[in-house]
Amino acid sequence: MSYPPDPNNPYGQQAPQPGYGYPQQAPQQPGYGYPQQAPAGYGIPQQGGYGHPGYVQPFYAGWGSRVIALLLDGLIVGVPSGILYGIGAAMTASSLDCSTDSYGITTCDGGGVSGGGIALILLGAAVALGLGLWLIAQEGKTGQTPGKKMVNIRVVREADGQPLGFGMAFVRRLCHAVDGLPCYIGYLWPIWDAKKQTFADKIMSTVVVKSS
Repeated sequence: MSYPPDPNNPYGQQAPQPGYGYPQQAPQQPGYGYPQQAPAGYGIPQQGGYGHPGYVQPFYAGWGSRVIALLLDGLIVGVPSGILYGIGAAMTASSLDCSTDSYGITTCDGGGVSGGGIALILLGAAVALGLGLWLIAQEGKTGQTPGKKMVNIRVVREADGQPLGFGMAFVRRLCHAVDGLPCYIGYLWPIWDAKKQTFADKIMSTVVVKSS
Protein backbone atom coordinates (compact mmCIF):
# COMPACT_ATOMS: atom_id res chain seq x y z
CA MET A 1 0.00 0.00 0.00
CA SER A 2 1.50 3.42 -0.98
CA TYR A 3 1.10 6.73 0.72
CA PRO A 4 0.96 10.19 -0.85
CA PRO A 5 4.24 12.14 -0.68
CA ASP A 6 4.85 14.39 2.32
CA PRO A 7 4.57 18.01 1.15
CA ASN A 8 7.33 18.98 3.59
CA ASN A 9 9.64 16.23 2.28
CA PRO A 10 8.70 15.65 -1.35
CA TYR A 11 11.79 13.56 -2.20
CA GLY A 12 11.50 11.23 0.74
CA GLN A 13 14.92 12.10 2.18
CA GLN A 14 15.68 11.09 5.72
CA ALA A 15 16.30 13.97 8.13
CA PRO A 16 19.95 14.27 9.13
CA GLN A 17 20.88 12.80 12.48
CA PRO A 18 23.45 14.34 14.84
CA GLY A 19 26.89 12.76 14.54
CA TYR A 20 26.74 11.83 10.82
CA GLY A 21 28.93 14.42 9.16
CA TYR A 22 27.29 17.41 10.77
CA PRO A 23 29.18 19.47 13.32
CA GLN A 24 28.06 19.28 16.88
CA GLN A 25 28.29 22.06 19.40
CA ALA A 26 31.35 21.82 21.60
CA PRO A 27 30.53 21.18 25.25
CA GLN A 28 30.67 24.33 27.31
CA GLN A 29 32.73 22.77 30.07
CA PRO A 30 36.07 23.93 31.47
CA GLY A 31 39.00 21.97 30.07
CA TYR A 32 37.64 21.58 26.51
CA GLY A 33 39.54 24.36 24.81
CA TYR A 34 38.00 27.15 26.85
CA PRO A 35 40.19 29.32 29.09
CA GLN A 36 39.90 28.78 32.80
CA GLN A 37 40.06 31.56 35.33
CA ALA A 38 43.42 31.99 37.05
CA PRO A 39 43.47 31.41 40.81
CA ALA A 40 43.09 34.42 43.04
CA GLY A 41 46.20 36.21 44.26
CA TYR A 42 49.54 36.66 42.54
CA GLY A 43 50.83 33.46 44.10
CA ILE A 44 54.17 31.70 44.17
CA PRO A 45 55.10 29.90 40.93
CA GLN A 46 55.82 26.20 40.96
CA GLN A 47 58.80 26.79 38.67
CA GLY A 48 60.73 29.94 37.79
CA GLY A 49 59.84 33.47 38.88
CA TYR A 50 56.67 35.19 39.91
CA GLY A 51 54.00 36.13 37.43
CA HIS A 52 54.17 32.92 35.36
CA PRO A 53 51.28 30.48 34.77
CA GLY A 54 50.96 27.71 37.29
CA TYR A 55 51.45 29.77 40.43
CA VAL A 56 49.64 29.04 43.67
CA GLN A 57 48.62 31.08 46.66
CA PRO A 58 51.73 32.39 48.47
CA PHE A 59 52.94 30.99 51.75
CA TYR A 60 53.66 33.98 53.96
CA ALA A 61 56.70 33.80 56.22
CA GLY A 62 56.01 33.39 59.91
CA TRP A 63 56.93 35.94 62.55
CA GLY A 64 59.52 33.67 64.14
CA SER A 65 61.51 33.17 60.94
CA ARG A 66 61.55 36.93 60.36
CA VAL A 67 62.92 37.53 63.84
CA ILE A 68 65.65 34.92 63.35
CA ALA A 69 66.64 36.50 60.01
CA LEU A 70 66.79 39.93 61.66
CA LEU A 71 69.04 38.63 64.43
CA LEU A 72 71.38 36.91 61.97
CA ASP A 73 71.68 40.08 59.88
CA GLY A 74 72.27 42.04 63.08
CA LEU A 75 75.23 39.82 63.89
CA ILE A 76 76.71 40.40 60.43
CA VAL A 77 76.66 44.15 61.03
CA GLY A 78 77.18 44.23 64.78
CA VAL A 79 80.08 41.86 65.34
CA PRO A 80 82.81 43.49 63.19
CA SER A 81 81.71 47.04 63.94
CA GLY A 82 81.30 46.23 67.65
CA ILE A 83 84.84 44.86 67.86
CA LEU A 84 86.20 48.07 66.34
CA TYR A 85 84.04 50.17 68.65
CA GLY A 86 85.22 48.25 71.71
CA ILE A 87 88.91 48.47 70.90
CA GLY A 88 88.63 52.15 70.06
CA ALA A 89 86.70 52.92 73.23
CA ALA A 90 89.20 51.03 75.36
CA MET A 91 92.11 52.90 73.81
CA THR A 92 90.34 56.21 74.32
CA ALA A 93 89.48 55.48 77.95
CA SER A 94 93.03 54.39 78.79
CA SER A 95 94.41 57.64 77.43
CA LEU A 96 92.28 59.82 79.70
CA ASP A 97 93.85 61.32 82.82
CA CYS A 98 91.19 60.96 85.51
CA SER A 99 91.29 61.92 89.18
CA THR A 100 88.81 61.87 92.05
CA ASP A 101 88.63 64.72 94.57
CA SER A 102 87.78 64.55 98.25
CA TYR A 103 84.06 64.82 97.51
CA GLY A 104 84.11 61.72 95.34
CA ILE A 105 83.73 63.61 92.08
CA THR A 106 85.75 62.18 89.20
CA THR A 107 87.10 64.46 86.51
CA CYS A 108 89.02 63.46 83.40
CA ASP A 109 91.45 65.42 81.30
CA GLY A 110 90.87 64.62 77.64
CA GLY A 111 93.92 66.40 76.37
CA GLY A 112 95.72 63.12 75.74
CA VAL A 113 92.91 61.26 73.99
CA SER A 114 94.27 58.54 71.73
CA GLY A 115 93.96 59.40 68.07
CA GLY A 116 94.09 55.69 67.24
CA GLY A 117 91.09 55.03 69.47
CA ILE A 118 89.04 57.73 67.76
CA ALA A 119 90.05 56.36 64.38
CA LEU A 120 88.88 52.86 65.31
CA ILE A 121 85.54 54.20 66.53
CA LEU A 122 85.04 56.05 63.25
CA LEU A 123 86.11 52.97 61.31
CA GLY A 124 83.56 50.90 63.23
CA ALA A 125 80.84 53.39 62.27
CA ALA A 126 81.90 53.22 58.61
CA VAL A 127 81.87 49.41 58.67
CA ALA A 128 78.39 49.38 60.19
CA LEU A 129 77.10 51.80 57.55
CA GLY A 130 78.72 49.91 54.69
CA LEU A 131 77.41 46.53 55.80
CA GLY A 132 73.95 47.97 56.36
CA LEU A 133 73.83 49.35 52.83
CA TRP A 134 75.13 46.03 51.48
CA LEU A 135 72.28 44.18 53.21
CA ILE A 136 69.75 46.59 51.70
CA ALA A 137 71.30 46.10 48.24
CA GLN A 138 71.06 42.32 48.57
CA GLU A 139 67.46 42.54 49.74
CA GLY A 140 66.55 44.84 46.86
CA LYS A 141 68.25 42.70 44.22
CA THR A 142 67.23 39.18 45.27
CA GLY A 143 64.69 39.71 48.06
CA GLN A 144 67.05 38.04 50.51
CA THR A 145 69.69 39.13 52.98
CA PRO A 146 72.04 36.42 54.31
CA GLY A 147 69.77 36.04 57.33
CA LYS A 148 66.65 35.63 55.17
CA LYS A 149 68.47 33.16 52.96
CA MET A 150 69.37 31.00 55.96
CA VAL A 151 65.71 30.69 57.00
CA ASN A 152 64.39 30.45 53.39
CA ILE A 153 62.28 33.60 53.24
CA ARG A 154 62.31 36.64 50.95
CA VAL A 155 60.66 40.07 50.72
CA VAL A 156 58.89 40.90 47.46
CA ARG A 157 56.41 43.36 45.98
CA GLU A 158 52.85 42.30 46.75
CA ALA A 159 51.59 43.26 43.28
CA ASP A 160 53.81 40.98 41.19
CA GLY A 161 56.13 39.08 43.54
CA GLN A 162 59.29 40.67 42.15
CA PRO A 163 62.28 41.97 44.19
CA LEU A 164 61.99 45.55 45.39
CA GLY A 165 65.12 47.13 43.96
CA PHE A 166 67.61 49.11 46.05
CA GLY A 167 65.60 52.34 46.25
CA MET A 168 62.38 50.73 47.41
CA ALA A 169 64.27 48.45 49.82
CA PHE A 170 66.03 51.49 51.30
CA VAL A 171 62.75 53.37 51.81
CA ARG A 172 61.18 50.24 53.35
CA ARG A 173 64.05 50.11 55.83
CA LEU A 174 63.36 53.73 56.77
CA CYS A 175 59.65 52.93 57.16
CA HIS A 176 60.52 50.43 59.90
CA ALA A 177 60.70 53.49 62.16
CA VAL A 178 56.89 53.47 62.01
CA ASP A 179 56.90 49.88 63.32
CA GLY A 180 58.42 51.13 66.55
CA LEU A 181 55.53 53.52 67.24
CA PRO A 182 53.98 52.95 69.63
CA CYS A 183 55.68 50.27 71.73
CA TYR A 184 57.04 48.41 68.69
CA ILE A 185 53.53 47.23 67.83
CA GLY A 186 54.34 47.24 64.11
CA TYR A 187 57.01 44.60 64.56
CA LEU A 188 54.46 42.38 66.34
CA TRP A 189 51.70 42.97 63.79
CA PRO A 190 52.63 39.97 61.58
CA ILE A 191 51.69 37.63 64.44
CA TRP A 192 47.96 38.17 63.79
CA ASP A 193 47.89 39.87 60.39
CA ALA A 194 46.38 37.84 57.53
CA LYS A 195 49.32 38.61 55.23
CA LYS A 196 51.82 38.73 58.10
CA GLN A 197 52.82 42.30 57.24
CA THR A 198 54.45 44.92 59.43
CA PHE A 199 53.36 48.55 59.12
CA ALA A 200 56.36 49.13 56.84
CA ASP A 201 55.17 46.29 54.59
CA LYS A 202 51.71 47.81 54.36
CA ILE A 203 53.12 51.25 53.54
CA MET A 204 55.39 49.85 50.82
CA SER A 205 52.96 47.14 49.61
CA THR A 206 55.44 44.34 50.25
CA VAL A 207 55.13 40.86 51.71
CA VAL A 208 57.61 38.38 53.13
CA VAL A 209 57.10 34.88 51.75
CA LYS A 210 58.72 31.49 52.01
CA SER A 211 61.27 30.92 49.29
CA SER A 212 61.12 27.13 49.31
